Amino acid sequence: MKWISFRLPNGQEKAGWIHLNQYAIDMNEYSEGALPATLFEFLQDQEQYMELVKSWETISVERAGVYFLSEVKLMAPLPNPLSFRDFYSFEQHVKRSRERRGLEMIPEWYRFPAFYFSNHLTIKGPEEVIPFPAESCERDYELEIACVIGKKGSTISSHQAAAHIFGFCIMNDWSARDLQREEMKVGLGPAKGKDFATSIGPYIVTLDEVGEMKNGQIELKMEAFVNGKQLSSGNTRDLYYSFGEMIERASAGTTVYPGEIIGSGTVGTGCLLELGREIHPWLKEGDEVSLTIEGLGTLTNKIGSGKG
Repeated sequence: MKWISFRLPNGQEKAGWIHLNQYAIDMNEYSEGALPATLFEFLQDQEQYMELVKSWETISVERAGVYFLSEVKLMAPLPNPLSFRDFYSFEQHVKRSRERRGLEMIPEWYRFPAFYFSNHLTIKGPEEVIPFPAESCERDYELEIACVIGKKGSTISSHQAAAHIFGFCIMNDWSARDLQREEMKVGLGPAKGKDFATSIGPYIVTLDEVGEMKNGQIELKMEAFVNGKQLSSGNTRDLYYSFGEMIERASAGTTVYPGEIIGSGTVGTGCLLELGREIHPWLKEGDEVSLTIEGLGTLTNKIGSGKG
């Protein structure tokens, strides 16, 4: 299933799923209140709620709560995640990006999957304008895949991780490289180089539709385009650390909860930092960036004017 949050022409915000690639189902209205109004609430008890959804043998498009997909505006499918961890799990990207910054590969990277916490309060959706910091001149995209946690757990082993994944979506971890470069010298993480925006969408595809995870891994083609020109191409199979291993690391000695987002990190060739200025200059106001992942759709955003 493809789960969405969407806005009606009158401004009302709804949540539910896509039916037959033609209809947006408002789960709260369609179920007459049996299902919650937001996807975050749904995730808190998604196993029970999903049983109700699966009990409907057919969906009546004449029923209240069914809207034409063409008449609604898709939002970030999970606009208010509980937290957002972003990993650093594609070896090619790590090596090449460090080379671009004059840094050697560090052996610790091969010991465990590393991540940082980013700002879960600045999530953007499809077609939203991205307001980079005004002081940043080195504006970049990052082609990533993310999973959404659907089941609480702690100290989860990698081979048990699939049971805790609700689904996957495309993620763009926007980066102000000049701000990031200065901050990283301190050693605490990217902070203001990242915290202004992260895009996810256009929907969250449940694990059963994405395909079987093998050894905690999936295989999906990933591409990025700037103003219609393809710049990035990779595959989720190139992950050095699987989502199973990421979840094992994230939950080690702590608890992960439904509604948390875990990002993969950037796929090889998946950003301008890695590609270099000889391939494409830094992003500027008005540029359109589209990320596509096989089975997960296309996520498009435009770069806005810098905000102070």
